[in-house]
Amino acid sequence: MLEAIGWNWFLDGWIVLAGILCAVSASLLGNFLVLRRMSMLGDAISHAILPGLAAAFFISGSRSSLPMFVGAVIVGILTALFTEWIRGIGKVDEGASMGVVFTSLFALGLIMIVQAADHVDLDPGCVLYGAIELTPLDTVEIAGTFVPRVVAMLGCVLVVNLAFVVLFFKELKISSFDPALSTASGIHAGVMHYLLMTLVAVTAVASFESVGNILVVAMFVVPPAAACLCTDRLGVMILLSAVFAAFSAVCGHLGALTVPALFGYRSTTTAGMMAVAAGLLFLVVALVAPRHGVLARLIRRRLLSWQILTEDVIALLYRFEERQHAQPPDRATMADLLMVGPLGLLLAIRRLERSGVLNRAGDGYRLTPEGIRRGRELVRTHRLWEHYLVQEAQLPAERIHDKAERLEHFTDAAMRVRLDRATDAPQTDPHGTPIPPEAANGDNADAARR
Repeated sequence: MLEAIGWNWFLDGWIVLAGILCAVSASLLGNFLVLRRMSMLGDAISHAILPGLAAAFFISGSRSSLPMFVGAVIVGILTALFTEWIRGIGKVDEGASMGVVFTSLFALGLIMIVQAADHVDLDPGCVLYGAIELTPLDTVEIAGTFVPRVVAMLGCVLVVNLAFVVLFFKELKISSFDPALSTASGIHAGVMHYLLMTLVAVTAVASFESVGNILVVAMFVVPPAAACLCTDRLGVMILLSAVFAAFSAVCGHLGALTVPALFGYRSTTTAGMMAVAAGLLFLVVALVAPRHGVLARLIRRRLLSWQILTEDVIALLYRFEERQHAQPPDRATMADLLMVGPLGLLLAIRRLERSGVLNRAGDGYRLTPEGIRRGRELVRTHRLWEHYLVQEAQLPAERIHDKAERLEHFTDAAMRVRLDRATDAPQTDPHGTPIPPEAANGDNADAARR
């Protein structure tokens, strides 16, 4: 199947491996950048390393990888240091300090590159999307095997980043969520911050030449952000972000080979498509994530509204039961009193009938013994809240119904006991209506009424 789209394991295999190594390396550190609300630091460093590249060329007179790498790493670390320094001295937020540093250094780098324009072949393509397609052509010999230099370098970066996250997981976790507690516990939050920033700079620089600015910035942010939507556990989040990053790298290269052909083109840049794949993955996760996804929230909200509606039906029927000679209400009457649509009310009634809470009584509905028990709890809770709001919150009686209506759906038995004690066990609500007793005390009265 892969051969059908022109896949060559020697070329495409190394390209995908380089993309995976870059993506996973960046995502491991990106989790802590997202948690610290410093997601764009990778972008700042990727822009700010230009003066380091130019300075390395001026000093060494060479465009070889090692001087360029060292110069870029130094400036990348300085970017993190300057960002923190300006934030502390200027009392500005992290985003503003990053903006000041990376724009200033980026402008300085452009000026320096212009001075060396005849000797340095940096162009927008190199800066934006690198040259990951050329990965297999530049190799180094390792243990008798020729491996692309980029793969070897990114592999080392991945090992270092993984070791850092595993060895200092507890320290990173505490310092990310509560720096003051971290320092009080003997974990210097500032040291962990600068270690993290240093590795972010090294990762960004190591990835810059091969994959460019677009991909490394995307992988610092998008896979961790997608993983954060799926779980609230940091360990699971880190693992998911690495999986999402690797998946985006694979799908991105496959997309670069196949998608352009659909529009009559041969291919497109792999790094760009990997970033696009990561963005599409984030959109999917944002929709279907079980914890914080859009669909999950809509479903939970709909289920909650149905639960509230069914409880409102039970409470309404209980109030009719309190009027011993009242005619059981029909659906039209309940819809008017509850101000709901006929379809939603019908679904709520069908659900209550299946659960044995109410039965038909002619054209109307009556509660079963189980329904009476639940209705008593709801109405008791409502009237206790009304009494509490008047007695403790000093609210006028005409303004308490809606508030008590909302609170009754989120009050359990323990809270009812506390409300009863706080209001000195009242017998009536502020409107003079009797407050039903708890179930243990009121079963006989309700049975006699039935």
